[in-house]
Formats: sequence, C-alpha cells, structure tokens
Amino acid sequence: MRRVRYESTGGPLFLEEVPVPEAGPGELLVRCEAVGVTLPVVRKVTEAAEPVPLGGETAGEVVATGAGVTRFRTGDRVTGLCFGHGYADFAVLHEAMASPVPRKASAVDAVALVRSGLVALGALQAARPEPGESALVTAAASGVGHLAVQLARVHGASRVVGAVSGAGKAEFVRALGADEVVAYDAPGWGEPVDYALDAVGGDLLGPAVAALAPGGRLVAYSSGGGTIQAYDLLVGAKSVIGFQMARIARGKPELYERWRQELWRLFTEGALKPVVHAELPLEEAAKAHAVIASRSNLGKVVLRP
Repeated sequence: MRRVRYESTGGPLFLEEVPVPEAGPGELLVRCEAVGVTLPVVRKVTEAAEPVPLGGETAGEVVATGAGVTRFRTGDRVTGLCFGHGYADFAVLHEAMASPVPRKASAVDAVALVRSGLVALGALQAARPEPGESALVTAAASGVGHLAVQLARVHGASRVVGAVSGAGKAEFVRALGADEVVAYDAPGWGEPVDYALDAVGGDLLGPAVAALAPGGRLVAYSSGGGTIQAYDLLVGAKSVIGFQMARIARGKPELYERWRQELWRLFTEGALKPVVHAELPLEEAAKAHAVIASRSNLGKVVLRP
C-alpha cells in the first residue's frame, strides 16, 4: 500500500510502498477513503524533534478486525482517530476511537464533521454557554472553527462573532451564521462577549481576553501556546479554561459517544453543515499541509487515498 512519510523535521513529505498493516487486539483495519488534515499534525512535521507517524482523522470501510472487537465487523463504514500512520491507503484504528458513519453520509462528510466537530462541541461545552449569551470564535474559518460558529448558534448564542486572519474570510464566516466578523489586527473586536473559544493562542490570547465581558470565560484549545497576565483576569473576574479532546476520549468515553451522536443528529437535521475547502489526492499531502500552514483554508482540507 501507499503511505506518506517524512525523514527529518520540516519534511519533505513523500509516498512510500509498505505492507498493509494487521489489526491487533481491539483494533480495526480500515481501507481509507478520506483523511482529514489538521494543524496539530502539520505542526508535528515542522516542530517535532524526530519524525512521527502522520496520524489523525480517517474514514473508510472496515476490512479486518482484531481479537476482541465487538462493535464492528468487516464491511462497516467507520470514522475515527488514527494514532499511527493515517495518511495511507489502509490504517489501523482502535475500536474505542471509531464510530459508525450513517448510510447517507460520505467518508468526506465524516472526517470533516466528527473529529473537528468533537473539538468544537467540547470547547463549547467547556465554556458552559447559557441561552442568550454572546460568543466569540477565533480561527472561525478553520476546520474546527467553522463548526464552532454553527454550534454556538445551535446552543442558543444570541450574537456570534468570528475572528479571522484576513478580510477575505469574512463572507464565508458570515454565511455560517456569524453576526459579526473581525480581523485579528483590528484595534478593537466590538462589544464584549460572554465567552470565547480560542483555537489560535500565542499573541492572540491577549485580545481574546480583552474581548470578554466582566465574568466572561475563554476556552483555550490551541496547540499554539501563549501567556495571559493574571491581572487581566482579576480586574474583570474573567476565567480561562483549558480544553483537550484526548482527556475526554480516554477518561469519559460515554460523554465522547454522546457528543458524537449529537453531531450526527445535527448533521442529519441540516443544523450543522461541515464545509470542505479542498479534496486532494494522497500524493499531494505536502500541498494540503501548505494550505493549512498558510491558514488560507475555508473549512476542512481532506486527502483522498
């Protein structure tokens, strides 16, 4: 089978031929039909001290199951998070990290919706939103952010503000349901909001905290780091909450599954619409990474093995 790999920090990415892996105990072997490209994986290529497997979101058909698997069988369509080599014709998923794909949904729908949607929904829930509150979403045009904008509205936000890197993304974000769109470098981000979902971090944390109303909450789920001055929180009785999807997946599988079911329900009802920026062949993985690294995508970037 084909697999994308790299040999040194920063790449380049290349295709190689390797044997098809086997499903071990509790695992599924999946013929990949779609693979989601995410910023954390892109950053691993450029920042990790040593080469790591290019894993992440994948969707396709189960072609073999390992010992002890009870929820799936050969022929089932699934999506899930691959911790090994996911940029490939075949990938291995742990049964606990896989979920069924509804009949009317495509593999592309699945990778655009499930993992990014789980992060968006989890970050939103961490903010403890109340109906009628106002929301701010940074990276509002990204794979996660464009779903967070929609989910904030679904969960009762009276006003949704999308923060983006450039004015060229404003029309897209407004079409998602945002009432206002602001650029990161704007001197002010409008009227304060009750909660903010931040996927950027770094130098953007300061403006995001400043955009909160007194008592406001910021949920940080970015891998970009950053520092916040405690005094900035103290004077407005504001709070910052860190959110990591892996902790939910490992420690609260019942909640993880409930969120997955909610995402599919909203998708089926037409209340949540994942947008795909580009579908690229597996051999163009480097191009897909370049799109994500430049932050030019409007929605999800997907590889098609």
